[in-house]
This record gives sequence, structure tokens and C-alpha cells, in this order.
Amino acid sequence: MTNDRPQTPNPKSQTPPQLRLDRASFVAPVGSRYLLKDLSAAIFPGDRIVLAGASGAGKTLFLQLLNRRVEPSSGTVYLGDRDLRQIQPLKVRRSVTLVPSEPKLLGMTVGETLAYPLELRGAKSSEIQSRVGEWRDRLQIPANWMSRKSAQLSLGQRQQVAIARALVIQPAILLLDDPLVLLDGAMGDRLLTLLTELSQTQKMTVIASTRQPDQMASFAQRLFYLQEGELQDLPDPIDWTALTAQIAETERQADREWGE
Repeated sequence: MTNDRPQTPNPKSQTPPQLRLDRASFVAPVGSRYLLKDLSAAIFPGDRIVLAGASGAGKTLFLQLLNRRVEPSSGTVYLGDRDLRQIQPLKVRRSVTLVPSEPKLLGMTVGETLAYPLELRGAKSSEIQSRVGEWRDRLQIPANWMSRKSAQLSLGQRQQVAIARALVIQPAILLLDDPLVLLDGAMGDRLLTLLTELSQTQKMTVIASTRQPDQMASFAQRLFYLQEGELQDLPDPIDWTALTAQIAETERQADREWGE
């Protein structure tokens, strides 16, 4: 129930899955409604996956399943060949890192924010300084931001810092919840170029959610399309413009129904 772009070779013939969902579902604690239903998918090293869907389709919850922020009500999520529930959450999140759509910087300065995950891992000060400098430069974070706290940054600037904080530890799998929505067009393009490079050179797996998949068409190797909590099949080749229009119409219809 996934969609690969036609020019992408089938990764299943090359390597075992890095992450796998086996009929995973999530039921709302109140009301017993399925928010995610019977999801099955395989994710491979170096995949660049666009997770598309309207607001409320379950994109954030899908990403949270993958790094054990939430656990499936039924079915299983595997990291390698291990059930995610058998791995300590902190250990999962060291290799499967999630950047939320509205990240928090924990009251620290930008410099402290970027150093913090490395300090938790016991990195030496020289390594911390080197890696913070590297990712500050690669994400084009100005030096004069380093002493600023969250309240002194715009939402887009906080997003930029949060992505750098995730990349400084070089996770095997990076999950980005609506990463472009707060970034200006130029910064969004630079981010997608960088993520493409990391997937190609370091086999970093990147899964990014969006309501506007046409903005990520050049980045995507694969597409997961969520509709009302279920993964949908789409015909190849994917019409990214039509898909974006379909998502927008779904949201307009939901707004009309909400207003009635």
C-alpha cells in the first residue's frame, strides 16, 4: 500500500526493511474510533518518503508510531527484526528521531539546544563544538542566533534549529512532521537538497509529512498517502499537482461539514 516513483528500483530486492508496519492500528482512547487502521508498509535504509494527507488524516500519529511516542492498539511496528515495544523508548528515539511540526527548544539558547543531545550521549567538548558548528553551517543558522532563546526566534527559525538539533546526532531515521510549513521557500529548498544528499551519502532514511506533496515531488522516492487513517494506493506515475488539489478539496469538504 505504498507508491514508488517509476524510476526508483524496488528496494525489497536489495536489503531487509529498516522499519516495518504489520497491520498496525491505533484506536482513539475515547470513542473507540480508528485513527489509524491496518497499516502495512516496509521502509528501507536511505528511503526518502513523503507522507501525504489532509489535516486529520493521521500523519502525525503515523510518525509517532514509528518512534514509539505512541504504541499500536493492534498489529506491530518493527525496527529491524525487533518489535518496537521490546526496545526502550529512549533507545528507539536515538535512531528514529522525530521533529514535530511546532518544536520546543526547552528554554535553552540555540547553542545549548544544539549541544544538548550530544551532551546526553557523553560526547567530548571538542566533538560537540565541531558538530554543532558543522550543522549550524549546513542549516545556515547565523552565529548571532546562538545566544538567543526560543522566545526571540520566529516559528520558522525554531523549526530550522530543531531540524539542526535532530541532525547533529545523525540519526539512522529522521521523521519530519510538516517541515516546510514554517520555512520560507528558499530555506525549504535548501533543506530538501540537504536531506537528499544525506540519504544518498549516509543512507539516512527520511520520512516527511505534508498537506502539499507537490512541494516535495523532486525530493520523494516514495509516497505514502493517508486518507482517514488508511494508506491508499495511487496509480503510477503520480500526479503530484492533482494529489495536492485532492487533499485541499478534502480539507474544504471537512470545513463545510464542520460548519453545518
